[in-house]
Amino acid sequence: MDLVALVKDADHVCCRYRLEAFRSSLERAGHSLSLRALPRRWWGRLLLYPRLRNKNVIIQRQLLARWELALLRRQARLLIFDFDDAIFLRDSYSAKGQHDPRRLRRFAATLEACDAVVAGNDYLAAEANEWCSSNRIRVIPTCVDPLRYPEQAPPPTSDGKELVWIGSSSTLQGLEQIAPMLESLGREIPGLRLRVICDRFPKFEHLQVVPCPWSAAREVADLAAGDIGISWIPDDLWSRGKCGLKVLQYMASALPVIANPVGVHPEMIRHGETGFLATTPEEWRDAIIRLSRDAELRRGMGAAARRRAEERYFVPAGGRAWVELLETLA
Repeated sequence: MDLVALVKDADHVCCRYRLEAFRSSLERAGHSLSLRALPRRWWGRLLLYPRLRNKNVIIQRQLLARWELALLRRQARLLIFDFDDAIFLRDSYSAKGQHDPRRLRRFAATLEACDAVVAGNDYLAAEANEWCSSNRIRVIPTCVDPLRYPEQAPPPTSDGKELVWIGSSSTLQGLEQIAPMLESLGREIPGLRLRVICDRFPKFEHLQVVPCPWSAAREVADLAAGDIGISWIPDDLWSRGKCGLKVLQYMASALPVIANPVGVHPEMIRHGETGFLATTPEEWRDAIIRLSRDAELRRGMGAAARRRAEERYFVPAGGRAWVELLETLA
């Protein structure tokens, strides 16, 4: 089956991890995948859609106007929608609030028009089920390529007190939301550091920040240089739709993880086995102290996290799920 994916940008993180990552798996099964950036202007889209006549089209995350959706539906042989965020809402930090009737209408219309819907987690699948039948919905988590990550973390060379956080400028707001807690941890735990892999870096008075400008070439090495991966997301509807990419990257890097029990975090992290789920500042402090003092515990939890990632969140598993979906549609 020849697939054409309409994406925001071929280099966008969602495209890289949710479509491009599976190219080899699809090709081995006899399918092909081409990526096409959706034009920003309406007239560019008007010219594009007729060229997709009888094509098998994947719409990734884009919520199209009704006239676009109707035109694309008439042209495409198969129409698949892939999404990994609660795109029917505004994000956690929007000044307008999270609920957006226009987005919701477009989301509902898209699901009704598509032959299949690929959701990044169970929460998103349940939301999709409000607008289309469950037999058209598949859950395929965001996946990482195991070949990019070493099977074992390198032997620890630090004192175990270097937390690591990776993300974009937009998700950095999550760290800023818990700045008081991080400042408190920096005061209470001598030598505690925070390695931040991003294109923007926070500043704290009592917590040393180790800035690591993000690059594809350095990403894996910068992750492995930390001791403990951390993630915090707001407890709201938007966050429940997040697919936990940063946690997945920590797991693939064989790092123990500390995160708050929101959204997919409790599903990805097995408390006491691959890391810790922590809510209060006291729980965060206890988890960090316990891991920083025990190198064997860090290695054991990191290894368990890596195995957990291999079971469900590595590219071969996601590739098989995509191939099974395409065989069903064919």
